[in-house]
Amino acid sequence: MISFDDTEIAFKIKSNADLKRAYWLFKIIGSPTMVKVGKWSTNTALKIGLPIKGIIKKTIFSQFCGGETIADCTKTIKILGDFGVGTILDYSVEGKTSEEDFDATVDEIISTIHAAKGNPNIPFAVFKVTGISRFSILEKANDLNAILTEEEKLALDTTISRIDKICSEAFKNDVSVFIDAEETWIQDTIDRITLEMMRKYNKERAIVFNTLQMYRHDRIDYLEQEISIARKEGFHYGIKLVRGAYMEKERERAKQKGYPSPIQPDKKACDTDFDKALEIIVKNIDCLALCAGSHNEQSALALIDLLEKNGIAKNDSRIYFAQLLGMSDHISYNLSHGGYNVAKYVPYGPIKEVMPYLLRRADENTSVAGQTSRELSLIMKERNRRATQK
Repeated sequence: MISFDDTEIAFKIKSNADLKRAYWLFKIIGSPTMVKVGKWSTNTALKIGLPIKGIIKKTIFSQFCGGETIADCTKTIKILGDFGVGTILDYSVEGKTSEEDFDATVDEIISTIHAAKGNPNIPFAVFKVTGISRFSILEKANDLNAILTEEEKLALDTTISRIDKICSEAFKNDVSVFIDAEETWIQDTIDRITLEMMRKYNKERAIVFNTLQMYRHDRIDYLEQEISIARKEGFHYGIKLVRGAYMEKERERAKQKGYPSPIQPDKKACDTDFDKALEIIVKNIDCLALCAGSHNEQSALALIDLLEKNGIAKNDSRIYFAQLLGMSDHISYNLSHGGYNVAKYVPYGPIKEVMPYLLRRADENTSVAGQTSRELSLIMKERNRRATQK
């Protein structure tokens, strides 16, 4: 039986210095006031050119990122792989708006696919559509009744071509690729494009994966609809299942614009739908593939139970667990030690350009009840265990 309380396994790859750094980082992240002050001071320092990159690199960047380039991530990839944990290279540069930058990002994503080719330690690639497209185009196209100008049609076609270029490269290199979920007011556009990519590239197995955010109350119906389409048309449907990352923004926008919130009424409803989706997916695993992206121990145990009840092997290639680098090591390493397929999201990119990602990660950790305190309690337990063994 898997125990997520086994800190010796969870932190085996961490030195005492690593644990000390993680302890203080999670102490800071656990304080909303400290996060707010830290965000302001970091952004200000970067804007005025203060030499703080070295400090960032040794602290929050080292905890949550693999490096500034794919080559920099080599050490992290090997260390994770030595303990049976895969790497999902995540180019986490945000906020680009020029066509040249979008094309450069496509090339970088394709480089992660090439790095994954034939490498069992890199089971997936991943990208966000907003990293290679203007947000406004995705938003307008979300409304099927909207009339796009010729310029907008061209921009949308260019976006689709970029996505197809990535998915085609993934198909040629036999590497599965996740297309991340984003805000509801652009997600329908992403869903439609992703479905077309699946129809094209998922005939033999799930190469292209869509992402379902279960904090949305409509995703169970959507999941069942998509499974029906996949069965009817005879292709495999890849699903990355997550709870979601835009909840506060979604609620605020719905309130401002006066439409019903797309978000679940409470955490319990979100958890219920997440676990229900796991059941549906496992039941239909003959035409699906799953990556359960969750830091929730109960959901991990629920999936383990479903695999056992349905006679599915722990290491079935169609089913993966995933967590973020620097978080929930007690889940990742104990699952891997137990023989399950596990991967870590490993963000990378130039320090200044991944700061929006890192600061958002700090915000999310602060807002998730119990997440930071759980991380801290386990780190303290392991530090005490090591101290008593000296």
